[in-house]
Amino acid sequence: MALQRIAALTLSLPRVVKRIIVLGVDASLCILTVWLAYYLRLDQWIPLSGHATFRPLISALGAVALALPIFIVFGLYRAIFRYAGSASMLTVLQACTVYGVLYAAIFTAFGIPGVPRSIGLLQPVLLLLAVTASRAVAHVWLGGLYRLRLRELPARKVLIYGAGSSGRQLAAALADNREMRLLGFLDDDPRLHGQLLNGHPVHPPSRLPALVERQEITDVLLALPSIGRKRRNEILDAMRTAHVTVRTLPSLDQLVDGQVQVSDLREPDVDDLLGREPVVPDPALMERNIRGKVVMVTGAGGSIGSELCRQILARAPRTLVLVERSEFALYSIERALQPHTLACLLVPVLADAGDAKRMDEVLERWRPHTIYHAAAYKHVPLVEANPGEGLRNNALGTHALAHCALRHEVQDFVLISTDKAVRPSSVMGASKRLAEIVLQVLHAESQAQGRCTTCFSMVRFGNVLGSSGSVVPLFRQQIRDGGPVTVTHPEVTRYFMTVPEAAQLVIQAGAMARGGEVFVLDMGEPVRIVDLARRMIELSGLSVRDEARPEGDIAIAFTGLRPGEKLIEELLLGDDPAPTEHPRILRARETHPGREELEHALQRITQAIDRLDPEGMLDALRAIVPEYRPNPDRSTDLVA
Repeated sequence: MALQRIAALTLSLPRVVKRIIVLGVDASLCILTVWLAYYLRLDQWIPLSGHATFRPLISALGAVALALPIFIVFGLYRAIFRYAGSASMLTVLQACTVYGVLYAAIFTAFGIPGVPRSIGLLQPVLLLLAVTASRAVAHVWLGGLYRLRLRELPARKVLIYGAGSSGRQLAAALADNREMRLLGFLDDDPRLHGQLLNGHPVHPPSRLPALVERQEITDVLLALPSIGRKRRNEILDAMRTAHVTVRTLPSLDQLVDGQVQVSDLREPDVDDLLGREPVVPDPALMERNIRGKVVMVTGAGGSIGSELCRQILARAPRTLVLVERSEFALYSIERALQPHTLACLLVPVLADAGDAKRMDEVLERWRPHTIYHAAAYKHVPLVEANPGEGLRNNALGTHALAHCALRHEVQDFVLISTDKAVRPSSVMGASKRLAEIVLQVLHAESQAQGRCTTCFSMVRFGNVLGSSGSVVPLFRQQIRDGGPVTVTHPEVTRYFMTVPEAAQLVIQAGAMARGGEVFVLDMGEPVRIVDLARRMIELSGLSVRDEARPEGDIAIAFTGLRPGEKLIEELLLGDDPAPTEHPRILRARETHPGREELEHALQRITQAIDRLDPEGMLDALRAIVPEYRPNPDRSTDLVA
């Protein structure tokens, strides 16, 4: 008990005081080992002062004066002794080796009158043993008390799924964690079941519910960074009913130096929520319109635009022009990209992509080969309430920029569109369909005139998990707040993809374009939003509160479809898409109106915007996009 009280008092001391104590201990060890070296040499104990023949005091003071500066330089006093491990012991060995060489050079090779030369060899060895022993004692004594204190804290009780290298590294990182207490491992390998790994038992995954009940497990840490998406989703699905919080490690290529840290743990990624294997990009298509070229991205600070910039930068363009009208968004993306530019010139342009005069100036100055047009208003209810701004930005802005691209003979122009453009029920969807029509008409007109200088194409995809406005960050915040998680309708269904997938689709589809095409991604089966919400709740270690489980943790509330929303989104207007070079990218076959009809509709929309006439805008929009069918309960209280 006395030792524990001393240890507790030592742990509570300020760091500076602890370092002074350790310096004093090391100085004492220097003197003690000199005294012991004299005993081993002379076979008798001698006083450290007053000895006229052997002058041991000079040896002791020399050891202190030489050892302490070397130990300081090697960082021995920056280490926390209760965490001392193999790395700390290696540092002690290195410091004592340097000290031993210098001490032996002075007292053995050079020699001091009255001091036996063997002292220069014996004392460094004894000092190495003494310093190593002192660190080991501190690790066992202080570290044992510290870990005992940690066990007494109300820490979360965790299991690690995966007893491989990553699992063992994670277990080591958790050894002194204040917030989590490791109770064991889960692993699929039956040969490991019942074995002890670093003192912790390895269980089969089927025992998880029983372990949760008996040991009050709160978290499962998934340490399987090398497994595929399919197997990861099988594991996540199996744990959903266990009422534990699931955290995962990123993939191996995302781990720094392959070393696992507690800070690497995160909530299941949006990729894990997708429920399907990611679409693998084709390297040749990814580079075709980028490598060594000048590339421009509009809306560069948005969720899709910023990921486009990252993907483009990885393909070594000569120049990357970032067009963004939000000052903060432009600052953020330029700052994020700057460390990775290498030989690429990064050009931030603060401008509205729909400002024809400004875009003429930018295109004349930088002469881009490829333009990815991601600038758009995408939030359905907001555009529904502000149709004039939605049409001005999404449709008229695309029209202006596309004409600029023609004038400056840009080789490739790729529009980022949306599945909401197919039989749209919202102004946002109809405005994006109108933007598609603009490019289709421009391509047809250029082809008819025999001057196809710019290849226009459109890329249409579904909802992007994790983007701005995505349901995933909203659901996560609602779960943290205790619910309810809000879903518009029990049957609302969406196609989903990840942000990297969306950016890669845009780049690859643009590389395959011959002009006027609409590309879509084969996105597999659509996902019900309520199923996504339920999955996120259960992977957070909580249960859904409903009629079948009134004692559940988080309720799901249905709020009704918002203005402009549909129950089910589509990707194609027609039913016969054509294949492309990429097995998961399809080319849609769709008709479009003629040039005169388009110009007349754009003129009507522009005049209605100038008159602040929302109904006039919508009438003109319905005339040019006949598939546009606004919801019957659409609000008439519109902001122009």
